[in-house]
Amino acid sequence: MDLQLPYAPEAGFDGLYGLVLDAVDLEAGEIRAHVEVTDKVKQPAGLVHGGVFASIAESITSMGTWYAVQAGGKSAQGLSNQTSFLRPILGGTIHALARVRHRGRTTWVWEVEITDDEQRLCSLVRMTIAVR
Repeated sequence: MDLQLPYAPEAGFDGLYGLVLDAVDLEAGEIRAHVEVTDKVKQPAGLVHGGVFASIAESITSMGTWYAVQAGGKSAQGLSNQTSFLRPILGGTIHALARVRHRGRTTWVWEVEITDDEQRLCSLVRMTIAVR
């Protein structure tokens, strides 16, 4: 099921690096997104800046958690972001797949796989989202 969140990723910080939501299926606990690689997301050495990987994970998991809890008057914000960089991305598209691993009363935990166009694993991110 595709879901239109009331938040537009092209607005604000996410718009600076080009985040695009592809699919949100909270029932299955998955979110897919991508970012096209441009010079503005690269570090001087020519590879995608690690902060972009961390930002993608933070944004999509915070949005997904918020959407699931907001009807109950709750908010959601990142509490912890642990990003492991496994291989660089130099061009093409950054692909992200977030899967919820824990849906608690006060925290949600997500795992996010960042891959390149060849579906090679480039980064693993564990996000903990606070629910308040």
